[in-house]
Parts: sequence; C-alpha cells; structure tokens
Amino acid sequence: MVKSRSNRLGFTLVELLVVIAIIGVLVGLLLPAVQAAREAARRMSCSNNFKQIGLGIHNYHAAYNKIPQNGTGTNFLVGTPEGGTVANAPTATNRYSLSWLVGLTPFIEQQALWEQISNPYTDPVSGARFPAMGPDPRRSLAQQGVTGYAPWMTEVPSFRCPSDPGVGLPAQGRTNYSACVGDSAQQINGGAGDNGAENAAGAIARVAACRGFFVSRYPASFSDVLDGLSNTICAGENPSDLGDSDIRTRAAQSTTNNVKVATGVQTCDVHIDSARPRFWKATFTSALIQGQGGDAEQRRGFKWAHMRGVWSNFTTISPPNSGLCMETNYFNSGILPPGSRHQGGCHVLMGDGAVKFVTDSIESGNQQSAQVGNAANMLPPGGQSPYGLWGALGTKGASETNASL
Repeated sequence: MVKSRSNRLGFTLVELLVVIAIIGVLVGLLLPAVQAAREAARRMSCSNNFKQIGLGIHNYHAAYNKIPQNGTGTNFLVGTPEGGTVANAPTATNRYSLSWLVGLTPFIEQQALWEQISNPYTDPVSGARFPAMGPDPRRSLAQQGVTGYAPWMTEVPSFRCPSDPGVGLPAQGRTNYSACVGDSAQQINGGAGDNGAENAAGAIARVAACRGFFVSRYPASFSDVLDGLSNTICAGENPSDLGDSDIRTRAAQSTTNNVKVATGVQTCDVHIDSARPRFWKATFTSALIQGQGGDAEQRRGFKWAHMRGVWSNFTTISPPNSGLCMETNYFNSGILPPGSRHQGGCHVLMGDGAVKFVTDSIESGNQQSAQVGNAANMLPPGGQSPYGLWGALGTKGASETNASL
C-alpha cells in the first residue's frame, strides 16, 4: 500500500511558543547592550561639549591673557534694584554675580546670545529696558514674570550633558558644568563684595584659601597655575536637579554652619536617608534662601549665569557624587562635589583642555580633616591638600606636581 503524506501548512503551538521564547531571550540580551551603546554615545557627546568649553577658555585667554572671570559684571550700589519691576529695570545691576560661562558665550559659537547680554535689552512683553550685562541672575521666576530678561532663561546646548534628563522650569537655563574653586570652602565666593571691592581681610583670606583654577570675583590666568595646566582641574560636571531630594542636587544645611574645620565635611550626614543613601530624609533641613523664589528654584544646575555657591562652583573635597552641604544657605560656602548622570563618576576638564573621567572612588585623603585657610581651626595656608589625589588635582599652586589622572 502507498501511504499519502499531508503537507504541513503552519506551526504547532509548541513550535510557536519556542520561537517566542527565543525572541524574548534575544531581546533581553540585546536591550541592555542597546542602552549601554546609547549611554556611551551620550557620554561621548558630553565629553565633546566639555572639550568645546575648554577650547573656548583657551581662545578667551589668547584674546585677553586671562581666563573668564567667575563673578564679574556691573557693581552693586546701595539702593540699586535687581530689576524686578518695570520702573527699576533701567537702573538694575547684576551685583558682580555673572558666572564664568557668561563671558565664554562668544567663544563657543553663542555670539547672538552675547550680543543680547552685552547690549541694553528690552523685554518685548513688559517693555522693561535693562542695561548692558543685565540684572542680577539670582532673580526669581516671579520677577521674570513681571520683567522678563530672556538671556538668563536661555538654555545653551553646549552647557548641557545629554545624559542629564532635567528640562524646563523651575530652572532658569540649566547647566551641567561648574568652575573648580579648589579644596577649601573659605571665601568660595571670593574676597570681593557685590560692589567688586575687596578689603584687606578678604584679600588675605583669598590668598590663604582660594587655591582653585577659578577664584571667584578675582581675575586669573594660566600663569597662576604653578602645578601645571595638565595637573590641575579647571571645571567639572554636575547633575541638574530633577525635583527630588537627591543629595547631589539639593543642598542640606550644615548642623554647625561650619564645614571648614575638622569633621566639618560630615555635618550634613545626619540628614541622609539610611534606607536610600542617595537621598535626603523627608525631614531634612534645606539650605534655603528666604525671598529668592522658594526652595524649588534653588537647586544644582538651575542658573547657568549665576556665579554663587551651588549654581556655578565645585570643590575637590568630597569625591564625585557626594552630598552638597552648605553653610547657612545655597549662596554661601559649602562642600560642593561634582557629579553626573553617568555611571560611577563624572567628567572633569583639565587646564590644558583635556577631558578626563574621574570615578567616585578616587583617592580623597582624610575626609575628617580641616581645610586649608586662615580662619579659626583651619590648616595653615600653603600646605598640601589633606584630601589626597582629589584635593591635589583641585589646587593650582601647592607643589603637588605628582597629582595627575
């Protein structure tokens, strides 16, 4: 007898389930690789942004024989307004509070933005007319709503890291890059006041403690970097706040209001949530500045044009991605480590323009040590950094030439 063979026209249920299972396994294997590839591309783009900033600093120095000053602009005089109303906008000053990024704009292909800043600006809505160099960048969103100054609200792509998802209000122009001010919190905003004047005591303290590449409200140049441009950090990366209680983007207030003395670095640790050590407790004490737009507006990376405290500075005291700990408020001195949304560390820009990736585990010396300066209970001026390799990389003239990445 001849047996007939029927043609199979489809899959059996078992075969279909096997195929689906294999596809699921392949997707499970490939998805992390795709995500890793995307983050690698974002990290490369972030590094390229930083390189452009480094190139801009060198071009600025070639043009003016100094680096862009962190803390400059128009001087504050008693009775001078911040430009919060239409009536006082024409006489507003920026209180010598413009960050290092403002002067850098024409050197990173932001000439149009620089033209807006360096010339009188008229708000098209209110008709308020601001003088050249604009109002104080500390102004709140409420003030921006009355008399808008668009340059301070502009988000510059070159100042952003693609890995950082932060976007929009309540930030006024986000940034992911900060100036290195060294390994001491003393005089972190410079010895000069809002009028640009520096008294004798401020000058002495500045010389004693301000050992970073940038000295706020004071001119500096490459010739000041005695340890070598390739051995000294110029700027660092920082994450912008996402509206949560991340210890890297929202500052706690020191329990002693003094982070400069021995064990001062740990004076905010009591606020950390032990169950989630990357976040503050719900009951933590925020370093809030009253009358400056509320806590939601006072976060890391929220005002690219502002030179003070948490907005534009970082220190090489605590290692990357550690918590922000302020004396009194966000404007003042504090522990301001860099950080990022990358895994395991952050980028830093060296003085010679090279971009390096620093891990969270970088050797950072004695974290319970006092800092170098001339205030009570600080280490004497001129010594090597107590914060190991990390501290040495942040100082420009402490004879620590063996410090390199």
